Amino acid sequence: MDDLIQSGMLSALYAARKPDQVAVTDYRTSRTFLELHENANRLANAFTASGIQAGDSVALICGNRVEFVESLLASLRTGVRLTPVNWHLSQDEALYIVSDCDAKLVIAEQAILESWKIERIDDVDGISIDGAIGEFRDYQSTLAEARSDDPMTAQHGTVMLYTSGTTGKPKGVYRKGPTPVPPQLSDTLADFNPESDAQLVCGPMYHAAPLLFDVAWPLASGVRLHLLERWDSHKVLDMISTHKITHAHMVPIMFQRLLALPDGIRHAADLSSLKKIYHGAAPCPAAVKRAMIDWVGPIIYEYYAGSEGGAGFLISSAEWLDKPGSVGRVPNPDAVMLLDAAGQPVAPGAEGEIYHRINPDDPFEYYKAPEKTADKIKQGYFTLGDVGRVDADGYLFLTGRSAECIISGGVNIYPAEIDEVIAAHPLVADVCVIGAPNPEWGEEVRAVVQLADGATGNSDTEASILAHTRETLSGFKVPKKIDFVGELPRLPSGKVPRARVRARYWQDQATQI
Repeated sequence: MDDLIQSGMLSALYAARKPDQVAVTDYRTSRTFLELHENANRLANAFTASGIQAGDSVALICGNRVEFVESLLASLRTGVRLTPVNWHLSQDEALYIVSDCDAKLVIAEQAILESWKIERIDDVDGISIDGAIGEFRDYQSTLAEARSDDPMTAQHGTVMLYTSGTTGKPKGVYRKGPTPVPPQLSDTLADFNPESDAQLVCGPMYHAAPLLFDVAWPLASGVRLHLLERWDSHKVLDMISTHKITHAHMVPIMFQRLLALPDGIRHAADLSSLKKIYHGAAPCPAAVKRAMIDWVGPIIYEYYAGSEGGAGFLISSAEWLDKPGSVGRVPNPDAVMLLDAAGQPVAPGAEGEIYHRINPDDPFEYYKAPEKTADKIKQGYFTLGDVGRVDADGYLFLTGRSAECIISGGVNIYPAEIDEVIAAHPLVADVCVIGAPNPEWGEEVRAVVQLADGATGNSDTEASILAHTRETLSGFKVPKKIDFVGELPRLPSGKVPRARVRARYWQDQATQI
C-alpha cells in the first residue's frame, strides 16, 4: 500500500477491491471505483501524450462534478502540479491565475468558457468538459482516445492553491514536494469505515478545506463521495437522509442557513447517519454553533488553519462547550508564538498576532513571490494575520484579524484590489475598503469613500461607483454599500490606517473578527 500512496495510485486498490460500487456521484452522473480509476488513467495518459511532464502545471476550472475528481487523480499520479481555479472569479482574475501558475494545460467546463467568451488561451493547451469549444478539445473524446492502463512512470503530483493577495493579486501556495494522503481509517480524526461511510461535498472543491476534508481524505480511504452542485439547504438534508451521509465539511453561513429552515422541516430530517461535521474557514457565532450541537449532537469539530497550513488546532464539541469561542488547545509549546506590534512575544494571556510554526518537512512559499513569502515569515513561523490570546489552560481564542483580510461567508477577500478599482472612478478622491459586520455572512465588503471636489455622495453616485466596480471584479468582491466621508485619515507615511477606519464599525461588537 505504501507504494500506491507514494505514487498517487490508491484508486487502483479500491478499483480492485470493489470495482462495481459507486465511488462518486454528482448532480448529473456517477462513477464506480473502477470507472473512476480507469478514467483517471486515461486522462493521465492523455497528459503524457500531449507532452505534459512531471513538474508541469495544469489549471482546472470546474465545479463540483466527477470530472474534477478525475482530473485531480490524474494529476496526482503523473507528478503534475494542479491548480484548481475559483470559477466564481471574473475572466481577467481567472486568467491571471492560469498565467501566473505557468499552466501548460487548462481543463475547464464548457459553460464557464462560454460565459467568459474564451475559445483559446495563448500558448496553453485546452480541454473542455461537455464538448469542444474553439481550440479546446472535448474531454470525453480525449478520454476515449487514451489508454486506461496505469501510467508507465506513476509519481505523486502536487496541488497549488491560490489565496487572495493583500496587494491586489492572488498568490500561489507552493510546495516543492508532494504531501501524500494515506487512508484515514480507525484511530484518525475521520475514522472512516470504507464499507459504509459516505462523504457529502457541499462546498466548492477549489477551496483548501473541502479539497482536503471532503475529497482527498475520503478518496484515499475508499469512501464514496456525493457532490452537491451548489448550496441548497433542503437538498442537503435530503442527501444526508437518502444517502446515509456520515461526514461533511461546512462553513458557518451553511450552519445559519440550515438553522433558518422551519423547525418542522429540520426535525423531520433523518440525520442519524451523521458521524462528523468539520467546520472552519470563518469565525462561527457562539449561538449558531451551540444551536447546531443541540440539533445534530456533539459531532462537530472545528479546526483553525489556512491554505499555507497551520499548527494543528482542533476542538471537539465537548471541549468547545467547556471553552466556547476557542479553536482548540495549543498542540505543543512550540506550535505557535504570539507577537506584539514590535515583533516581541506577548505576556501570558495577552493578545498578539498569531504565528504558526512552519512544518520543516512540508514548507511552503508563495509562487514566484519571495518578497511576499518573507513578509509572512519570522523565525521559522508564519502568520495568517489573525490576532488571539491563549488562556491559562492553553486554549487559543481568536479575538481579531489583520484589517487586510475580509472573511465573508467563509471566503477570504483582500481589499487592496478593490481599493485600486474604486480609486480609478473619476468621482473618487480616496477610498478604504473594509469588512463591516453582517449578521448572516459574518462580514460584508464595505467601501468608505472620500469624493472628489464637487461630487455629491448620493444614491446615483453610489450606483455609478458600484457599476464601475462590477466591470472589473467578481460579484462577491463588489461592496454591499458605500459610505461617503468628508476625509479619510492618513498616517505620516501617507497610508490610510485601515484598522482605524474598520474599528468604528466594530466598536459595539462582542469580538473584532
